[in-house]
Amino acid sequence: MKRHVLLAAAILASALGIGAAWSQSAYDMRALAALTDAELMKLPAKKLFSSFKAPTTNMKSKPIGFYAKGCQSGAVALPITGPAWQVIRLSRNRNWGQPQLITLLEDLATKAKAEDGWNGLLVGDIAMPRGGPMPSGHASHQIGLDADIWFRPMPDHVMTAKEREDITPWVVAPTRHGLDKTLWTEADARLLKRAASYPQVERIFVNPPIKAELCKWATGDRSWLAKVRPYYNHNYHFHIRIACPPGATTCKPQPEPTPKDGTGCGEELAYWMGDVPWRRIEHPPPPPKPTQPVKPPAPLTLASLPAECRAVVTAE
Repeated sequence: MKRHVLLAAAILASALGIGAAWSQSAYDMRALAALTDAELMKLPAKKLFSSFKAPTTNMKSKPIGFYAKGCQSGAVALPITGPAWQVIRLSRNRNWGQPQLITLLEDLATKAKAEDGWNGLLVGDIAMPRGGPMPSGHASHQIGLDADIWFRPMPDHVMTAKEREDITPWVVAPTRHGLDKTLWTEADARLLKRAASYPQVERIFVNPPIKAELCKWATGDRSWLAKVRPYYNHNYHFHIRIACPPGATTCKPQPEPTPKDGTGCGEELAYWMGDVPWRRIEHPPPPPKPTQPVKPPAPLTLASLPAECRAVVTAE
């Protein structure tokens, strides 16, 4: 009993940034489950969720909460190498998602290779094994319904783990006003159109000039363009997001995009191609001089996430 209590205290200290990293042994998991609710809810969410190396095995697959504030149970991994895709940045262990998303990614990659002129797709971050806020890189990707796909085609060989860490992206939109036409091809446009054609896909985020190029390129039924949303920091990859699956009562949906012109190629795109949305990141105002020492913000804790996430972090 004494060892059990001491181990629980050690885990709490580790999760709070004190002492060695949490090893996730069987003892660790039992000790975590033994913490009181008050102790558990104080654990920093980023550190806690990033420590899990595997998904829950005794819970149904569920996205829990909102895309930028939640977790997931019953996640499945996108295989790191498939017939038409390869996962990159393996050290991050972020190739976990809800089954509906993993199935869609496999189908998209297969069809892109067969019909759209792609050798295969490079898949970046999806989510961590139990979702939750990541220690770096994303605000969303927390519930297993988001994925990043690079614009750089997959190489013609199975990459080593080191190659997957070192491979550099193709920045197809080097400025917020234009594309690099030596990198951007019609195959990119075809891939984005195919991704938007899936009914369950709700949003695709790209840098504004990519959306502008699609608006010029698309013919016939252009309604799919409404799903393609201009947004910062998507100049070398696109971010695909699917809707909450049917019956997923723990998932918090977002409104469907409904641009005034039906495509988002009018006023909305003009706004993103202008200066206004970029001012706060390109020319941020200088911070006010503090009149007294500034206390750093408290870390996001488990208590900040949906209540169901407690069961996720204590599950086998």
